[in-house]
Amino acid sequence: MEVVRITPRGYCHGVVEAIRIAKRVGVERGGSEPVTMLGHLVHNEHVTRELQEAGVALVDETDRMKGLERVGDGTVIFTAHGISPQVVTAAKERGLNVVDATCSDVTRTHDLVRELVASGHHVVYIGKRGHPEPAGVMGIAPEQVTLIETIDEAKAFEAPESAPLAVTCQTTLSMWDTKLIIDTLVERFPSIEVHNEICLATQERQEAAVLAAEHVDCVVVVGSRRSSNSLRLVQVVQEKRQKPAHLVDTAADLDPAWFRGVRRVGVTAGASTPTQITREVIAALEAMSAEAEPDPVTSR
Repeated sequence: MEVVRITPRGYCHGVVEAIRIAKRVGVERGGSEPVTMLGHLVHNEHVTRELQEAGVALVDETDRMKGLERVGDGTVIFTAHGISPQVVTAAKERGLNVVDATCSDVTRTHDLVRELVASGHHVVYIGKRGHPEPAGVMGIAPEQVTLIETIDEAKAFEAPESAPLAVTCQTTLSMWDTKLIIDTLVERFPSIEVHNEICLATQERQEAAVLAAEHVDCVVVVGSRRSSNSLRLVQVVQEKRQKPAHLVDTAADLDPAWFRGVRRVGVTAGASTPTQITREVIAALEAMSAEAEPDPVTSR
């Protein structure tokens, strides 16, 4: 069995910068005051444990405002997924030191939504309910932003009579699903202003995974089940190439039954997956392949 390393894979620039910020703050302030990340800095448990070892505590709460109530004092770090203005204001009013590790791509979407709302638009935002990135965007202008998740919701959306429409989206969605939803909205509302904000890192990883899937028998995606971009990698391989795709958090999750009859397996990783974890998965697959090869002498 040949193991094909799919490139690009793993950390994106936003994750690298968020981790750098959090580690620096943990080192500089951890000895003198509590340092807390409000939710998982990025959606990967290995990164979370690494930051906790560096002195950054975790408040694991989907509702960031509720989570903020559990931060008594010191420094609070906002995650790479972005945060609503209401949470930022509440943190400052409580006297907390605020550190923002929001990905620059997400910040750009926040700025875009502010500009669109300021110019009188009603914004249709395509995103996954329960994910912190849409929660942060929705907080910018709850009355002027409508969250939709599916084509059916796009078909059922009722536009305000007076405001012009614009559509944008979460940065980590499936490129193809998002295009279908946008196309549905454009068909219904031809004058809608389109801003596709899926980040370049997400696009490149999805395109590479789909391209590689054409030439392999199955794909292993290394990443967390919390990670939207990792889940989307599994989804696009299955839907665009009709190939088996398996999400694993570590090498221990690999099931030898997945690879019976498999000659080539592709390996990629979500944008928040540490490189070392992916290397361990690749090494385990290569060892699995070596064990399966017949001995050239005894097999005669």
